[in-house]
Amino acid sequence: MPLPRSLLVRYLLLAVGVIGLYTLLHKNYIYVPGAEPRVNACFTVLARNHDWRALRDSMRQIEDRFNSRYNYPYVFLNDKPFSAEFINMTQSMTRAQVHYGQIPSEHWSYPEWINQTKAASRRKEMHEKGVMYGDSESYRHMCRFESGLFFQHPLMQQFDYYWRLEPGIKYECDINYDPFVYMKKNKIRYAWTIAIYELMNTIPTLWTSVKKFMHTHPDLIPSTNSLWWVSRDNGTTYNGCHFWSNFEIADLSFYRSKEYQTFFDFLDREGGFFYERWGDAPVHSIAAALFLQKEEVHWFNDIGYYHPGWQHCPSGNAWLDNRCTCDPNDKSKTITNANWGKCSHEWEMLPDTPRA
Repeated sequence: MPLPRSLLVRYLLLAVGVIGLYTLLHKNYIYVPGAEPRVNACFTVLARNHDWRALRDSMRQIEDRFNSRYNYPYVFLNDKPFSAEFINMTQSMTRAQVHYGQIPSEHWSYPEWINQTKAASRRKEMHEKGVMYGDSESYRHMCRFESGLFFQHPLMQQFDYYWRLEPGIKYECDINYDPFVYMKKNKIRYAWTIAIYELMNTIPTLWTSVKKFMHTHPDLIPSTNSLWWVSRDNGTTYNGCHFWSNFEIADLSFYRSKEYQTFFDFLDREGGFFYERWGDAPVHSIAAALFLQKEEVHWFNDIGYYHPGWQHCPSGNAWLDNRCTCDPNDKSKTITNANWGKCSHEWEMLPDTPRA
């Protein structure tokens, strides 16, 4: 017996409504009453056109484990114009909004105070000594850009928080909450998941320059901070600990602050981004240690993350509850089970900020 016409129309309208709601939920984030509203944040990716295949893997990881439920936008940055192939191959991996921008030439070139002949000579010396990326010119431009310029890009001005994403990484556990919201609610300004020792032959004079900065700008350094984590002798020497910045989530007001901007500009004038091979990881980490309280820096210990070379893998109930696929007992990969992972454990030993 055929359905009455009015009932058929009702079913059709219901079906259209369900399809429309599904599309909205997956194409754009919709605030559901009782849920936390999204933070004004984005994923930021520095990439070259040939990186699209590795980035599809990275995006698949973060979308499946987290972002398919939140639809945070992506900002892709490149020192060259993005190709149509790159745009098509990355845009198709997400329902979130995607932005593509070219880095201004002044942010990917030599500042006027750098002696390029001297810089080339130093690259040659570091290469002959076997320093990782010792002869790479582009790597140095990348480290300088990530240290103090990426957040100045016009596309980044609209955002308050960012999450760095790179080609070839893996997220090995579900992320069943919003780290951006967690950071905002708890007033966290910098977050990490892997801490490791720096290759000291890449930064032979960095700490000398940091000490010069501390002497020149004592007014910018709070009386209580996280300095103990990077220097056990009150700033005389650097122990090499740093947050591996290929994963970091940050409140961009930290990088935009007078303290951080003055710090970066001082280091930039020192020349070590080009005469040595200063990386953005120790620069970010030392700045966090100088300017932030322990409670403003957070270890996302429950996020399973792999970058070629090392991984952080949760254990116990977090491993089961978040459907992790990494092996926390693999000493060849899991940083907290290797000697190079002492920095992570020592972060937990950092004394809490004294309360007045």
